[in-house]
Amino acid sequence: MKSSARSTRVAVSADGRGLVSQAGAVLLWETMRVTGLGRGLSAALQPWRGPQAVHDPGKIVADLAAALALGGDCLADIAVLREQPALAGPVASDPVVSRLAKTLAAAGPAALAAIRGARAAARERAWALAGDAGSNTAADHIEAAGLALAQLPRHLRRNVLVRADSGGGTHEFLTWLTAKSRRLHYSVGMTITQDVQDAIGTVPADAWTPAYDSDGKVREGAWVADITGLLELDSWPAGMRLIVRKERPHPGAQLRFTDIDGHRFTCFATDAKKGQLAVLELRHRRRARCEDRIRCAKDTGLRNLPLKGFDQNQLWCEIVALACELLAWTQMLALAGAARQWEPKRLRLRLFCVAGRLASSGRHLRLRLAGRWPWAADVTAATARLQALPFG
Repeated sequence: MKSSARSTRVAVSADGRGLVSQAGAVLLWETMRVTGLGRGLSAALQPWRGPQAVHDPGKIVADLAAALALGGDCLADIAVLREQPALAGPVASDPVVSRLAKTLAAAGPAALAAIRGARAAARERAWALAGDAGSNTAADHIEAAGLALAQLPRHLRRNVLVRADSGGGTHEFLTWLTAKSRRLHYSVGMTITQDVQDAIGTVPADAWTPAYDSDGKVREGAWVADITGLLELDSWPAGMRLIVRKERPHPGAQLRFTDIDGHRFTCFATDAKKGQLAVLELRHRRRARCEDRIRCAKDTGLRNLPLKGFDQNQLWCEIVALACELLAWTQMLALAGAARQWEPKRLRLRLFCVAGRLASSGRHLRLRLAGRWPWAADVTAATARLQALPFG
């Protein structure tokens, strides 16, 4: 058999001019432009700009977020932007970036609040353009929920469903959620205690109704029932319902001590007064999308904490959040079809890493993408969508 592999060597030199690697990153810069994220960060972090500073702290933080969106996992990976000033603008040196990280970390809550404020404003802008498209302690859940609500546009904070796993099924968290001033709704997992097990054992056979699969169709071997009336719930918020799901474990699954008669049980609490049990249970299980977001965040800098101190790594997590938002807004505002659901690895492989050649004519720049790249048309179409949006 004759080999079809290339047999000639390729001469490699580092003397190309006008070439741009990661040319698809232009989508990230355009997203920053239309959402106003870059300017928002610049204004928010102005107090931490020294009198003789050359680089804007907000620009540095925005550059770090872009570097993570492109696959970086440490401060030094900002270098992927430094050699492309025509697209990314001036990028700070590694020592300047490191000093800023220490300065903002030392500022603590004030700097974090400034970054979060800029992010919230950019999110509100992104949602408007699109058509409005921790630890298991109660204190941590309350803090995380409060920070999440603060990121929502103000007019949407009064009609929010808060979902959590069984770590959120505590008196303190539910009491906080059900305060009248917040007007929140909840669907929160609950631990199956002995009382709950006893209640499950008294559910009549005809009280179990078929559960739904992810497509909203009846799932074989799974059922749901409302056990609210079988338990003493006076110490919990008024109007709380307890709904339980039972299912036959898949073959080979290990049974747990909470499994009864060979069935696996899960339980959640909700304040929903209406709706079929199967629909409410399916709505609760769809909170698993947060696990997808966590996986994507790990692919965008969260897999490791590269800095030395706790405060510095807390700042790092804030920049990771910015990078994740930047990717999500780019997909929401610029991409169409299946590309809106692509995870970070696929976005980088197909869109961001396309090569291009940058040419200037007067005050105009033109980025010519590799013509044979299979997804070059997706990048150009996405860029056109972003550039058609008003300046943020």
